[in-house]
Amino acid sequence: MTRIPHETSGDPNPLHALTLDHLRRRTSMKWRTYPEDVLPVWVAEMDVPLAGPIVRAVTGAMECGDTGYPVGSAYAEALAAFADERWAWGGLAVERTAIVPDVMLGVVEMLKLVTGYGDPVVVNSPVYPPFHDFVRHMDRRVVEAPLGADARIDLDVLEDTFRRVTADRERAAYLLCSPHNPTGTVHRADELSAVAALAERYGVRVVADEIHAPLVVGDTRFVPYLSVPGGERGLSLMSASKAWNLAGLKAALAIAGPAAAEDLARMPEEVGHGPSHVGVLAHTAALRDGTAWLDALLAGLDANRRLLADLLAEHLPAIRYRPGEATYLAWLDCRALGLGDDPAEAFLRHGRVALNSGLPFGSGGTGHARLNLATSPEVLKEAVRRMAVAVERQARR
Repeated sequence: MTRIPHETSGDPNPLHALTLDHLRRRTSMKWRTYPEDVLPVWVAEMDVPLAGPIVRAVTGAMECGDTGYPVGSAYAEALAAFADERWAWGGLAVERTAIVPDVMLGVVEMLKLVTGYGDPVVVNSPVYPPFHDFVRHMDRRVVEAPLGADARIDLDVLEDTFRRVTADRERAAYLLCSPHNPTGTVHRADELSAVAALAERYGVRVVADEIHAPLVVGDTRFVPYLSVPGGERGLSLMSASKAWNLAGLKAALAIAGPAAAEDLARMPEEVGHGPSHVGVLAHTAALRDGTAWLDALLAGLDANRRLLADLLAEHLPAIRYRPGEATYLAWLDCRALGLGDDPAEAFLRHGRVALNSGLPFGSGGTGHARLNLATSPEVLKEAVRRMAVAVERQARR
């Protein structure tokens, strides 16, 4: 599978479009969780205006009262065309998809299909905290297979974990984060093929959260799990949510590999009642007509990754930061700063800047923090300045 590179679109960088005053008028979680004197660079909301095609699709729906229930396959068709053009993957079959409310609720429904009460679900920690929360809430057992020191899947650890969780012939699943949140690692084709081989050997079902797939930068290639040899029994969740900032417009797609079609067919029909029809319209417009906007965003994110690395090297050189190949999230190793197990708490208390604590990400999260760099360079500079102030104030205590 050859990656088809995307070109710079010439569209303006959406990360430069909004002022801090404008952003503070927003009423979403990012901007209302903390007091106004706190600079928020935490939860996965981007500081961007919506892409024009999305605005037109949603506005058009409002104007004609098109706010009923979702129907049809336009979303899946748009994703299939995007996957073919962007990742050279023509294997996304519309007939093996189903609309779900969002990726994590889709993950829950997929895990219900392939596991039962108390069954183990393997995750690669440190990982997106809802992987722990949602799995436990549905009465499954989280089992960690930590990433290696290079932030990649440790196949030896993964095999040992698969062997242990299936020793009593339990059903088991592997909840794969691809690209990985919080590290930004993009799993290679050989790694995913090895995962598929291990899953087949031990009878583990793979459910892949691929929500960050459109947010891969440079020459790195995103490889859909269902496209690799052995991935036919896998289940995947995809959405335009992260790449086009659509978390408030609920809609995602569950996708089955050829050998998992019967599993997906068992998903209760009422699950498809949960997505927003307006959300479906927005996600469809993003995938179909929003790629120029996305390319401008990716260029801006790439510049911000370099800027963040330079800022940390200048002001907080003790922080270890490896720029990710995907996502707009930066995973910061702050253990050398002397801020304790939860540096995000110190940054908030002493610098009035909000990052995500690393602790809820599981093993490997102690002493780490996650920073959202999908913002303007000015906000990024101010965030690092406040982090440096926090370190200075903590040192004086």
